[in-house]
Amino acid sequence: MRALMPLLLAMACATSIPAVQAAPPAIRPLQIGTMRIGEGMPKTIVPITAATAEQALQQAKVIAASASTDIAEWRIDYLDIATDGTALLALGKRIEQALAGKPLIVTFRTQAEGGSKAISDADYGALYATLLRGGFVQMLDVEMFRDRQVVQSLVDAAHGAGAKVVMSSHDFHATPPREEIVARLLRQQAMGADVLKIAVMPRDAGDVLALLDATWQVRQQSDRPLLTMAMGGTGVVSRLAGETFGQAMTFGMIGTPSAPGQVEVEQLQSVLQVIHASGQAGR
Repeated sequence: MRALMPLLLAMACATSIPAVQAAPPAIRPLQIGTMRIGEGMPKTIVPITAATAEQALQQAKVIAASASTDIAEWRIDYLDIATDGTALLALGKRIEQALAGKPLIVTFRTQAEGGSKAISDADYGALYATLLRGGFVQMLDVEMFRDRQVVQSLVDAAHGAGAKVVMSSHDFHATPPREEIVARLLRQQAMGADVLKIAVMPRDAGDVLALLDATWQVRQQSDRPLLTMAMGGTGVVSRLAGETFGQAMTFGMIGTPSAPGQVEVEQLQSVLQVIHASGQAGR
């Protein structure tokens, strides 16, 4: 981590901006409880990756006690009850209590996008609809490439329940061209997303730069908070220096990662603070 600091500081200070450029739209912050996502430093997210209910509750308590963690993500696809809506409803309310006020993203990452379990689009939509009725879902991760009618129904249901939609796309094998990354994120906005998310796997540093450049391009056009990342060891810098390019959220971990390249959240928070302070001083 220390070896990365000079590179990160250089990236934070050396982003070139054309002499004539329209100001990007102001980010429309999301108010989740007392937290405003899209203002200040990127908010840190730590996943709950447990296989059993009791393990999930224990992880939630650890996240609640972590001063470096802003948001929890509940990865229900890891659970042994992943498709049991009734059991998940009961557990979700207990996890909400265990988090002691920290916001919660509810996510079923499908096997098609790197998750633990396969699920049909119809069952995916029905399970999410059940969980939204529980009242504990503050943010819902909806994969943009599921059945279009299912996706639109979930966006409408989430907003009707007062939840925000994190719309997502994942490529665990490659990094799409930057034009495709931009197009996907802007399409998510058109589909009603409150947070625009993409995760890609870089082959080299050039792919990481493509992801960051695409993030910056979308930031010039969108008022939605961005959650973008290049995975794996090569992509770690995208998780750390994303504020420079317009990211509003980033993933860390406590113990067990949910994707390659996640950094322990205390280390992550430390680097985010340095980059944020440097950016503020340079204004």
